[in-house]
Amino acid sequence: MLVSVHRPTCSSLFLNPLQPSQENGHYRTVNKRRPTSMSLMGSSSKNGNGGQVSDQRLYLGMDFGTSGARFAIIDKHGMIFSEAKREYPKYMREQVDCLPSILLRNEGIRFLASLCTYVESDVEVLRYSDEFRVLVDRDIQGKLTSLFLLFRKSEETIDWIRSWKTTLFSLLEDVPVNLRPLIASISIDGTSATTIILDSNTGEPLWRPFLYNESCPDALPMVKSIAPANHTVCSGTSTLCKLVSWWNIGGANKTSAVLLHQSDWLLWILHGKLGVSDYNNALKVGYDPEVESYPLWLLSQPYSQLLPSVKAPGASIGFLKEDIRTKFGFPKDCVVCTGTTDSIAAFLAARATEPGKAVTSLGSTLAIKLLSTNRIEDARFGVYSHRLDDKWLVGGASNTGGAVLRQIFTDEQLEKLSDHINPMEASPLDYYPLQAVGERFPVADPEMAPRLHPRPQSDVEYLHGILESIARIEAKAYRLLKDLGATQVEEVFTAGGGAKNEKWIRIRERVLGLPVRRAIQTEAAYGAALLALKGAQHN
Repeated sequence: MLVSVHRPTCSSLFLNPLQPSQENGHYRTVNKRRPTSMSLMGSSSKNGNGGQVSDQRLYLGMDFGTSGARFAIIDKHGMIFSEAKREYPKYMREQVDCLPSILLRNEGIRFLASLCTYVESDVEVLRYSDEFRVLVDRDIQGKLTSLFLLFRKSEETIDWIRSWKTTLFSLLEDVPVNLRPLIASISIDGTSATTIILDSNTGEPLWRPFLYNESCPDALPMVKSIAPANHTVCSGTSTLCKLVSWWNIGGANKTSAVLLHQSDWLLWILHGKLGVSDYNNALKVGYDPEVESYPLWLLSQPYSQLLPSVKAPGASIGFLKEDIRTKFGFPKDCVVCTGTTDSIAAFLAARATEPGKAVTSLGSTLAIKLLSTNRIEDARFGVYSHRLDDKWLVGGASNTGGAVLRQIFTDEQLEKLSDHINPMEASPLDYYPLQAVGERFPVADPEMAPRLHPRPQSDVEYLHGILESIARIEAKAYRLLKDLGATQVEEVFTAGGGAKNEKWIRIRERVLGLPVRRAIQTEAAYGAALLALKGAQHN
């Protein structure tokens, strides 16, 4: 199902700014507002009275994050016409998981083989009890050569498939009825490396979803044995590790199975063409966006048959399915476009469109993304690059951030203490604020301990020292990216809870020696809407 990625011929993810048209009240809108300083895209036709003519079209983007989902509807100027959000409903189901396996040989084989009661013919799984199962490996003569003992656990967990699907249709229902006939295109972003394996014959999941932060250490040695050193997939949370883990535990219906990422699956529900992904989501399964194909070391593996075809983010896939279109009242020409990951969509929303522009997200952790002309990969620091048209979005994440502040201060204390900080004065305190032991970016040290002492008597001085220390870590992170070969950072847009602290922004400007300003738009749903706009322009 492999297809090549085609570069956009006339525009890109970064849409060129044009002058905005006049606002009007021709259509009733919800939360209609113009972004005050963002780049606006395109132009619009007006009638003689300055109002929009009837060919007004809108673009729907949806963001499926870790705890909930939201949508944004924009016009071709980037004006927001409507926004809404939903928390995921918690449908529960019983789940039986296989935990990391133990490879047994010789005496272990004979012992466990004597205990097992029967063989499942499809995948040759020997079951002994509800606590574990045994996978068999035989030589060409049929002799047992090794057994994998997989321990099992059973617990009540959230039925994510049902939850996400319900939320998708709830969001479509939340789109204002008067706007639905104007929707020209739809795109969706999802959490990176959230993996769903479906039966292509039935469309039903063959396994529960592997969530974005779920690690499969049992598959990591096999992945490292085939992938280049320090490759993005050489992490237990990568999509490829999840695929290999499923393959190794004797997943059923392997010949008809297909791998999708979360946003791929949600978009498939809308367009009905199974097995289509985008090159941002596909990066962590091993896809190489630079050469626009899966590498040979991956294609030579037996599970490569599950890999989806790949398009550029925001590429048109097909029209909205007729049953969904008629149910919700969308137009016949409404197209569904490939999506991206939630973090990429959030970067697109910030409109950092030139090399050297960066976005620092200061939430619980500190995450940075820098637009670069060069591709940078270094698994030691967790640094990897997503392709954005002919540029590269280089990213890394530190374990420092707002979560450390919340351990020490309340929100009220942070606000009051910050008022007394002089951001133009350097703090002499040198900390490395971490929630727990371990750091990987910009310092690769799993044994690094948090450093938050000595603590001065003044809480103002203490907070100043912590804020300045986090700013130094941010500066060190950008220096590391430059040392690794990325474009020199020139301007930083800031998002997340930390972006609300004006004194912290001023401290960061001084430490970085760069302008730092709040991103006008930070919602990933807005970035997904920009992808929908791109797809409609190329359809």
